Amino acid sequence: MLQLLAIHLVAALLAPPLVAWLGRRAFLVLAAAPASAAVWAAAVSGRVLAGDHPEQVVAWVPSLQLELAFRLDTLSWLMTLVVGGVGALVLVYSAAYFSRSAHALGRFAGVFVAFAGSMLGLVTTDDTLMLYVFWELTTVTSFLLIGHYHDRQSSRRAALQAIMVTTFGGLAMLAGLIILGESRGGSYRLGELVATAAAGELGVGAHPALVPTAVALVLLGAVTKSALVPFHFWLPAAMAAPTPVSAYLHAAAMVKAGIYLVARLAPGLSELPVWRWTVVGVGLTTLVIGGYRALRQYDLKLVLAFGTVSQLGLVMMLVGYGDAAVALAGLAMLLAHALFKSALFLVVGVVDWALGTRDLRKISGLWRRTPVLAAAGALAAASMAGLPPTAGYVAKEAALEGLVHRGAPIDWVVLVGIAAGSALTVAYSLRLWWGAFADKPGVEAAEPQKTSRLIMAAPVLLAVAGVVVGLVPGLVERHLAPHAGTYPGEEGHLTLWGGVGVPLLTTAAILATGLALFLARGPVERLQRSFRDLEGAEGAYRRLLRALDNVAADVTAWTQRGSLPAYLSIILLTTITLAGGAALLGGDTWPEGLRPWDNPLQAVVAVVVAVASVLAARARRRLKAVVLLGVAGYGVALLFELHGAPDLALTQVLVETVTLVVFVLVLRRLPAYFSNRPLVASRWWRAGVAVLAGVTVAGLGVLAAGARIHEPVSVDFPAEAFEFGYGKNIVNVTLVDIRAWDTMGEISVVVVAATGVASLIFLRARSGRIDRPRNLRSEGRAPGAPAVWGGGRPDPAAELRRPGAGAAQVRAPGRGRTWLAGDATLAPQRRSVIFEVGTRLVFHTLIVFSLFLLFSGHNAPGGGFAGGLVAGTALIVRYLAGGRYELGEAAPVHPGLLLGGGLFLSAGAGAVPLLLGGTVLETTIVDVVLPVFGPVKLATALFFDMGVYLVVIGLVLDILRSLGAEVDRQGEIEGNQAPDVAYDDPSQLADDALPARDDRAEVPDALPRGQR
Repeated sequence: MLQLLAIHLVAALLAPPLVAWLGRRAFLVLAAAPASAAVWAAAVSGRVLAGDHPEQVVAWVPSLQLELAFRLDTLSWLMTLVVGGVGALVLVYSAAYFSRSAHALGRFAGVFVAFAGSMLGLVTTDDTLMLYVFWELTTVTSFLLIGHYHDRQSSRRAALQAIMVTTFGGLAMLAGLIILGESRGGSYRLGELVATAAAGELGVGAHPALVPTAVALVLLGAVTKSALVPFHFWLPAAMAAPTPVSAYLHAAAMVKAGIYLVARLAPGLSELPVWRWTVVGVGLTTLVIGGYRALRQYDLKLVLAFGTVSQLGLVMMLVGYGDAAVALAGLAMLLAHALFKSALFLVVGVVDWALGTRDLRKISGLWRRTPVLAAAGALAAASMAGLPPTAGYVAKEAALEGLVHRGAPIDWVVLVGIAAGSALTVAYSLRLWWGAFADKPGVEAAEPQKTSRLIMAAPVLLAVAGVVVGLVPGLVERHLAPHAGTYPGEEGHLTLWGGVGVPLLTTAAILATGLALFLARGPVERLQRSFRDLEGAEGAYRRLLRALDNVAADVTAWTQRGSLPAYLSIILLTTITLAGGAALLGGDTWPEGLRPWDNPLQAVVAVVVAVASVLAARARRRLKAVVLLGVAGYGVALLFELHGAPDLALTQVLVETVTLVVFVLVLRRLPAYFSNRPLVASRWWRAGVAVLAGVTVAGLGVLAAGARIHEPVSVDFPAEAFEFGYGKNIVNVTLVDIRAWDTMGEISVVVVAATGVASLIFLRARSGRIDRPRNLRSEGRAPGAPAVWGGGRPDPAAELRRPGAGAAQVRAPGRGRTWLAGDATLAPQRRSVIFEVGTRLVFHTLIVFSLFLLFSGHNAPGGGFAGGLVAGTALIVRYLAGGRYELGEAAPVHPGLLLGGGLFLSAGAGAVPLLLGGTVLETTIVDVVLPVFGPVKLATALFFDMGVYLVVIGLVLDILRSLGAEVDRQGEIEGNQAPDVAYDDPSQLADDALPARDDRAEVPDALPRGQR
């Protein structure tokens, strides 16, 4: 079963390029993915029928007892046939339904196949937590499918409504499943949970309300997913989706998820009162309300939508009733509904596709033009109405027979309710076919604008299948009876003729009443319009959203005042009050003796850090504050070193260095001084809060250390680092092996953060040309126009920017040698020859040193993070020495490639062990013999560390390109700084060729000297 899910995943990923290559024909290829599931289920039918249920269990997180458990019994076999078979036919239908120029077909195809795979996983998994995972995957993919036409407000609103309602129910269901799994006798395996509940051992000895509460929460999830009252309103709104989506999600797949869950749990939980009354009450109410609303619709698709709501109420009630005979009828109705409702949706889609309208008041005589389509629609509508010999008739007769056989008062009430809802079903079934195909006086005969044999295949096959299934009730019963037999009560039967009795007479009354309602459709519509329209569930939903928006706006206006000091004060005071108060009240673990320091130098460093922090808070100049923060950071690094942690010290030093550079780059676009100064009283208030916060955190640290009663896990790290991670550097082995999942999450956050920084800064395409001296071109001017400096004067280096000017022509004035390829692109006032020479000397050394740290980090101080920071520092030096063109020369690669490549390498290094029978992120040793070095033991965690190395370099490069090179470019455009261009001819250094100093700096003389 995992293989089938893998097929769907691969097909979903390949769908966009496949559609781009084959166009609409790609749907025919993609149909093989769901078809493979249906074919496999059909191939193992004999095993399932014999009770030999295929199973597959793969350990996922053994320490948490999480497993990928799958099992194919009778119920999941039926759902797999439905999900796979109907999904394949709908994809074939889509190949003709969509136009060649349809919007985002590749995305639609990929999401559709992904939904089919999620639904397959949902109906085959035997683990409740995995069921929730697949449940939410169907929620997300259905949101994308319903909102496919995202440029339409109706589609966006319908998609948002569907995901909010079903996600709310899904979270409630998760809570219920966890309660059932953790309750006494409970289990996270579906089969074990149902068996325990059926034996009456679930929750024994626990609180009496525990199991009923959990069951109510699970039913809430099922009701929202299957669009039952009062959450039914999202399904008609979802008709804004393309017709293939409606035919699959809202007839055969998504809305069946809730019914599947009820059918799965009913054998064990149906005896609970909360289960019985919820299922019967909600089911009957939905059956009647949906049928009533269907008679009011003029849009053929909405007639089907409300009819679907009505039928889902019926199926939910039958499979959850808790009786073997009724459950057998419910399973048969589940199959019949999937066949006739998907067929009818596809028929209506063909009508809309051919005529351009679904308004039944504008369609007349279509049966003459499309007799085959009309016949398919008639067969499917007959099955929906329960006419013999269709599958719908067989299922409904079995349900009536089962209720009559039970004979309890509640059973007769349910029978009457089913009869009333079925009469409405007959009426709207006739209304649907009449509205789509019949002749209507005064309405112009319909003329199809286009035809296709391919688009007719799926609805015809599904409609005919509904009749074929009805003609072989014994065969259907033999395959569905094993699951129905798990319910309490006597087993029922499926038959075309059950003799004359109450069921047959009830069916006759249903048909007669439904026919009368259809014939009197005019008076019925007028009667319905005479009733006052109630706001209903959808109105309540909208009122709730408006109320939430208003509350959120009020809370935001009250709390988000735009004052960063206020935010920080609230956060710190909350921490001081809660954490510090709890420590004072219950902190009885204060150590008997405290050692102030191991080395007096630690106290000196601590004083320096404290003084630097205070001065940084008092500083008026931004640059001064940044430098003082750097002093504090370097002091912390020295404390790490004095404590015997060279890895942490090295990393802290490198981080502080990069951070200082980032601050300086940002400060170029900010005023030299802070914009305002707090009042004296405010300063003392802030100082007091800071002191209290520091004392609180320090005290909590001491208390936490004193409260330890068990041996810390870090005690075993040295042995584990060497035995399992094959390294002597505990810190690095912890990062790439022992806590590699944490590192994976952290580098993922780094990639996201880098993407955010670039998105905020870049005003041009991020994947554009990299600025390098060899490809200098005129930027921001028309061909032939002179280049200009920021002050508006002619650019004396315009010749350098002419097409074809390469690095060989870029030389510093008066010299025959260039230390850096991009240094000559800088204006003279931005040049430092000493810095250029020093950069030329140390750059390659830094790169080699970074590689040394990378490769030696497993057994000595270093690692991918530290090595990446050293390489990033080398790039920083190149940029500071030569400008943005020198940065392009030093690293002619887009940062996104390094970020994505590093993340891919780390993830791939973690996934490769799975292919070799290991676990995720497992490390092993590879012994190699090198010609010069001899025997070498290589830990495979090195490849994970290489990914970290590339991610860090990509982050630094991204910051330099966005906060450095891009800000430089924007400054040139705005005229706030001279362009990064030098002079080819020393004579151009004449005073009249240079812009005025004030023009170049744009700082008025009236400003204080420090702000110029």
